[in-house]
Amino acid sequence: MLMSQFRHFILLVLLLVASQVCAEDNKPARQSLTRVPVDPALIDVGDGDTVVIHWSDDDKERIRILGIDTPEVAHHSMGWYDDQPYGSEATAFAKGVFAMAESVELLRSAEPDGYGRTLGYLFVNGRNYSVLAVTAGFAIETVSHYGDNGLPGASEAVLAASRTVGPVAFEEPYKFRRRMRELNDWRKEQKAVND
Repeated sequence: MLMSQFRHFILLVLLLVASQVCAEDNKPARQSLTRVPVDPALIDVGDGDTVVIHWSDDDKERIRILGIDTPEVAHHSMGWYDDQPYGSEATAFAKGVFAMAESVELLRSAEPDGYGRTLGYLFVNGRNYSVLAVTAGFAIETVSHYGDNGLPGASEAVLAASRTVGPVAFEEPYKFRRRMRELNDWRKEQKAVND
């Protein structure tokens, strides 16, 4: 009797694992290293360097735009509640660019980032969005730090644009993120002491 229940339990576990593997295999294949057209109406801007493409109700693709880093906006899920100076402006710039887009193409890198986001360049009306953001002063280039991600042409365009603009008016976003992590750690310590 006990052995029979154990076998049923093992069978149930194996079925659950197999169904998870099958579900992962059913994820849509994403074409990389070539431009893919995107209906601009499917794009939801998260901030100046992140968008979500809503391919369907069941298929959303989070894109970390390559070549740039823009000032941060508040990320409540990460525990910080303040926008970095120029964060809301960089987000508004992105929203405006994509709202006015007649055509958008996505050029995906072959590999996602460590958070599972697609890494890619977006081309709006044929123009590299990362170049637009750098030129407008709402982004710093990141190609010199992270490399070209297998997309040398698009990356070189960002580097070229960065050589034509002066310094940005905001703190480098990676420094802001580090400060926010330190501030959150301090706040947690203070809360623990005061509780």
